[in-house]
Amino acid sequence: MSTNHQSPVTNHWPVPVLAIDGPSGSGKGTVGQLLATRLGWHFLDSGALYRALGFVAIKNGIDINDTETLLGLVDRMEIHFLPQTGAPPKVFLNGDDVGDAIRTEEAGRLASLLAARPEVRRALLHKQHSLRVPPGLVADGRDMGTVVFPDAILKIFLTAGVEVRAERRYKQLKDKGFDVNLRRLLDEIRERDARDAGRKASPLKAATDALLLDTSAQGITAVVERIHALLLERLASGVAGRGEA
Repeated sequence: MSTNHQSPVTNHWPVPVLAIDGPSGSGKGTVGQLLATRLGWHFLDSGALYRALGFVAIKNGIDINDTETLLGLVDRMEIHFLPQTGAPPKVFLNGDDVGDAIRTEEAGRLASLLAARPEVRRALLHKQHSLRVPPGLVADGRDMGTVVFPDAILKIFLTAGVEVRAERRYKQLKDKGFDVNLRRLLDEIRERDARDAGRKASPLKAATDALLLDTSAQGITAVVERIHALLLERLASGVAGRGEA
């Protein structure tokens, strides 16, 4: 957690949360990390929790359909995040940096399958709540504002065209040295969008009081500045209001 540019925290909120939701490639991770660093707040990449669980299951030869064993793994997971600039956050699992290991497409596929299971989501809910510590938390995911932190002081839902999101993910993976196919990646993102939006457990959707932002044509800096300004207003007033585009 960075300690630069500390933001004011009012007595109206226990520990303030900025919830940023959206589909894969919408920019929520980049935006969230920049805001966490600027604010000096903790950061949560909820998708990495599911990726980490899938990674540990594979590493230990555990069938992801073995619910009892999976839940035991969750109990033993100690995880925290360190925001980065221009890259996914560093992810420390039981003291080990597993950031690169959990960013493969296979890990992403398993994460989506695990996220569709209510018992897994319930088990990981406590892990997410445990990261809500002073001075504040920026939470990036798909149900941060609707399920995990419904009392967040500000809720953001980022979107972008599927082609734009596929190209962003393609560049990210290529820069890391992965051999990826853009067309296949586009198909996988479409499939994941449908799966995330259609699942019974915490489907991907904007909270009714979320601010909707399309990042397809907006620069990251502009998005960060807009959210930061609105968040400071909320912190000063101690009132969570309805988002307006």
